[in-house]
Amino acid sequence: MIRSMTGFGRAETVNAKRKLTVEMKAVNNRYLDFNIRLPRKYNFLEAQVRNVLKEYVQRGKVDVFVTEETYETGEGALTCDFGLAEAYAARSQELADRLHIAFDLTASDFLRLPDIYRVREPETSEEELWAMLEPVVRGAAESFNEARTLEGGKLKKDIIAKLTGMRENVRAIQAMEPEIMAAYRDKLTAKVEELLGERTLEESQIAAAVVIYADKISTDEETVRLLSHIDQMIAEFDKAESIGRKLDFLTQEMNREANTTLSKAGNLATSNIGIALKTDIEKIREQIQNIE
Repeated sequence: MIRSMTGFGRAETVNAKRKLTVEMKAVNNRYLDFNIRLPRKYNFLEAQVRNVLKEYVQRGKVDVFVTEETYETGEGALTCDFGLAEAYAARSQELADRLHIAFDLTASDFLRLPDIYRVREPETSEEELWAMLEPVVRGAAESFNEARTLEGGKLKKDIIAKLTGMRENVRAIQAMEPEIMAAYRDKLTAKVEELLGERTLEESQIAAAVVIYADKISTDEETVRLLSHIDQMIAEFDKAESIGRKLDFLTQEMNREANTTLSKAGNLATSNIGIALKTDIEKIREQIQNIE
């Protein structure tokens, strides 16, 4: 199943204590690279989140965002360090006395002082946190893959259409090759007769010259390999594993054969088809950069 490397996925869950939301997005990357952002108390679960995501993603730069809204409130949720507050007050009084300035510290001023007030998060077991987080991670990954599969289907349709057109162009080059050889033979014969005048040249000598030239301009090997690469690429789309790297390799091989075919072009029609082939190959190359 072909998938795009870009996509977005989201899932959330809610219970009496909290709401967890997981969002994923990705861009193209040669390898698999996760950037996972978790609330502080979930940091110990990063490795487990990463292992789950590897079941769903093989390539791409993937950003994962986990957010939590807690609904737990009550006595003890907010604490005040009275000893530290008294120390702040005493030091402030000493400073006011030494500088002979008014001492006007108020209770509201303590809100701006560091470490006076602390939010005490309710204790939750690691097992409970993971039991809630894991299904949300999987839900976001499934949503992410649905989006990537949809985009991948569009890419597959467009690329196969281009490959089908390329196959027709390659066969057109193959069909023209005998005509090109015959035209060259006639041209060579006429040139020889012009140069020799009344003298004659044996047919075998002309045939030998045509064979030597034909070996230099024949595109038979290149077109056969091009057709093979096209068929192989189309077949790759039916495979279940990640195929992006294989498609990239095949595109490089097709481009090499198209370059050689273009350099051997024996007439304007062949040259135009060779240019069209290279144009389509470049378009395919750009598209497969987005395939996992």
